[in-house]
Amino acid sequence: MHQFSKNIGSFVFQFDEEIGKNISCELARQENNLELIASENLTSLAVMAAMGSVLTNKYAEGYPKKRYYGGCEFVDNIENIATQRACKIFCAEHANVQPHSGASANFAVYFAILKPGDKVLGMNLSSGGHLTHGSFVNVSGRYFNFHHYDVDPITHQIDYELLYEKALKIKPKLIVCGASAYPRTINFKKFKEIASACGAYLMADIAHIAGLIVARLHPNPFPFADFVTTTTHKTLRGPRSGLILCKKKFAKLIDSAVFPGTQGGPLMHVVAAKAICFKEAQTEEFKKYSKRVVENALTLSNQLLRKGINLISGGTDNHLILLDLRNTGVTGKELQNFLESVNITTNKNTIPGEKLSPFITSGLRIGTPFVTTRGFGFREMEEISEFIFMAIKDFDKNKNWIKKEVCKICKKYPLYKIKTMN
Repeated sequence: MHQFSKNIGSFVFQFDEEIGKNISCELARQENNLELIASENLTSLAVMAAMGSVLTNKYAEGYPKKRYYGGCEFVDNIENIATQRACKIFCAEHANVQPHSGASANFAVYFAILKPGDKVLGMNLSSGGHLTHGSFVNVSGRYFNFHHYDVDPITHQIDYELLYEKALKIKPKLIVCGASAYPRTINFKKFKEIASACGAYLMADIAHIAGLIVARLHPNPFPFADFVTTTTHKTLRGPRSGLILCKKKFAKLIDSAVFPGTQGGPLMHVVAAKAICFKEAQTEEFKKYSKRVVENALTLSNQLLRKGINLISGGTDNHLILLDLRNTGVTGKELQNFLESVNITTNKNTIPGEKLSPFITSGLRIGTPFVTTRGFGFREMEEISEFIFMAIKDFDKNKNWIKKEVCKICKKYPLYKIKTMN
């Protein structure tokens, strides 16, 4: 464990025993667990250092050279650098680096171009979409008239012909593509053709696949999308935050929608961390890392299939795998709890045609970004597939063995002691 990281909890402990203790415990949990949640990753020490820097003291409402506060010359430089780097890695014409999260980035785009009640077409949550793509429990589903498209019930992939027919019938003002649990390549060109046919804007939410896009392992939504939103902490391996990219003609519209439209002052310590993340993403090492993420996911999915575990869409093209547990006698919730008790972190997830509650689910979502950053390769993927298989087959019988083997792997690959993190 890197001394810098280890000392964080100890330092906080001197001032706040309760919080310091929990930070130290969380560090130990990550050190001793296989983190397979597809939306989690391991940031560099530089990213963490920026988030804990004096920049957190600075208020900077507005934009560079147009702030509502004085003393912003250095944070102006930081935001400009972050914006330029974001545009470069995504081949975008304009970037807004101020959104606090992917959800706030999505809502800012909605606020920019929609009025309450406008029609929007997005992916159904159970087919792999996201809460902010019009779920009835989310503000997006309450303020706007969302309609949803599903994946094909057999292939579990997007049927672009049916999507085209639905879009022509609904005539939405905006089409949202992108997903939180879709393991296949998204055809942004097809989405653009459909959006153009019905006169809709196109927004691509690439929160999960942003790092793969930067590494040229997934098609880029530009020049097809009018707006692109993303988080920066998943495959992009940066701080927990958001980002909006768009065509130049929408720049003022998006900027005013973020501030003052939906947010106040930006989190400049996080903006700085994003800038560092964007620089890291330009390196050859990051491209190699991203390739390993995809290769590891493919290896893991193939091993699971060989063991008779069904996967939604039959495999993966990216970093994400969605297990279909309907023929196992185990629910997503049960398997998540089983694995967590043996130091493997996953999340239960709905699947296409879901019949169970979102709190129970028939699926389990796993991903390879975190463990790949940690240094895992093909051999470890094979071992992980065996852990999951044995947990499904007879957890009570196999739990002690699984936990023992997990501990061995974790000791072999400690946090922050690998080349990419130095």
